[in-house]
Amino acid sequence: MFKNKVIIIGSGLGGLSTALLLSKNGYDVSVYEQSTQVGGCLQCFMRNGVKFETGMHFIGSADTGQTLDKLLTYLEIKDSICLSRLDPKGYDVVSILGSSYKFANGRDNFIEQMANYFPSQKDNLKRYFDLVELVAGASSVHSLKNAESDSAINTEYQLRSINEVIDSIITDPLLAKVLVGNLPLYAAEKDKTPFSTHAFIVDFYNQSSYRVVGGSDSIAKALVKRIELYGGQVHTLKKVTKINCNNERATSVVINDDEVVEADYIISAIHPKRTLELIDSKLIRPAFRNRINSIPQTSGVFSVYVHFKENTVPYMNYNFYGYNYDNPWGCESYDESTWPKGYLYMHQCHESSPSFAKTGVILSYMKINELVKWFGTHVGRRGLEYEEFKKEKAKKLISSLEKHFPGLRNNICHYYTSTPLTYLDYTGTEDGSMYGCAKDITLGTACRVPHRTKIPNVLLTGQNINSHGILGVLVGTIVTCSDFLTSDTIYKQIINSNV
Repeated sequence: MFKNKVIIIGSGLGGLSTALLLSKNGYDVSVYEQSTQVGGCLQCFMRNGVKFETGMHFIGSADTGQTLDKLLTYLEIKDSICLSRLDPKGYDVVSILGSSYKFANGRDNFIEQMANYFPSQKDNLKRYFDLVELVAGASSVHSLKNAESDSAINTEYQLRSINEVIDSIITDPLLAKVLVGNLPLYAAEKDKTPFSTHAFIVDFYNQSSYRVVGGSDSIAKALVKRIELYGGQVHTLKKVTKINCNNERATSVVINDDEVVEADYIISAIHPKRTLELIDSKLIRPAFRNRINSIPQTSGVFSVYVHFKENTVPYMNYNFYGYNYDNPWGCESYDESTWPKGYLYMHQCHESSPSFAKTGVILSYMKINELVKWFGTHVGRRGLEYEEFKKEKAKKLISSLEKHFPGLRNNICHYYTSTPLTYLDYTGTEDGSMYGCAKDITLGTACRVPHRTKIPNVLLTGQNINSHGILGVLVGTIVTCSDFLTSDTIYKQIINSNV
């Protein structure tokens, strides 16, 4: 017999994983997605017969027994996903003013590799990496060690910035910049982003790094299958347009402005600001609404999706971070003459161990205020001026990439583009931001999004309540579902599923 009826708004990774975890524990779960395709940032799209990733470009900690591997096993989708390992000797390559530095998997390998570039910093690199592991391990949900978190360490490094901590350990200014060379993965900002965010990302990818063969939409499809196996339902083209409340709690949702569906619990996996827009109730006090609405957002992104001519571009088994200036910090602050200050370039893995790449993507920061004149428009209906704007941006970004990969333009047969407005249309994220709400140590707890709202049976899940990326979102799922199952139950289930 089913337990309480749970409605989940949005079918991104947070919504689907929450739905699966609850449905496999007996809850009557229905997921409502406004688009034709499930997955949020797990979505892929096809153009001219080739497939492109939109968000989940690579994952980490997926070797047997590592954190993500345990979670994929627990969610019963591990065998439905095919992974391709990135180069263990250099899964990330950071290039600053023409000099390149490889990030190797594994603590000792990472230190040795970096010490080859910076011999005088070997002891400092050990101290740095020890701290990364200490901070990552201090979080019970990130390390999957229930009730073993170190709150003092968690608190300290949530309140100290990345650059302040690294500068206190690393005495070579160039190495300090190299170590944050992959900051586009979390849209870090100098003096604002906490060191804990950096530590979680570094630890996650340093353990092991992979691309999802054939596209990360396979993760979304696998989750849907398991949800349905446990009796849950996933609906597309069903937009939740209102959450109805009485004087004490939420009672139902309205679908597409006309269909009312009752629920015992409602979990929103969409942006918290979008969630509050659905609620007209005195249970949400103005102070709470104002705080959520005033949280800063991470930067948006301009993307160029490239389709290569057949057998012309050797498959690049790593991620390339290129910087046109001497500092990875501050790439989100630019003007027309300085853009792009930096970019992230990746190939996509269409088959196991490919010799040549079919597709790739180039990403660079883009501010939402560049797009003001097209506010209120929608994909495919923004006019010729918008298309010309994107075309000029794409030319500049490809030209910047060619400084490191000469002649690449000649091997491109087609390319496609997206802006923060595209993210806004497809995911509803505020300002079309890459990773939703930003972490900012200068704001303290004011920029943190709780998984509980002021309505007792309305909760949040997804990247905004913990962190973005596959691990950050799944950690958020555990946090939200702990209100239903207790964290102790979930951790025991994770352990038992991996025996």
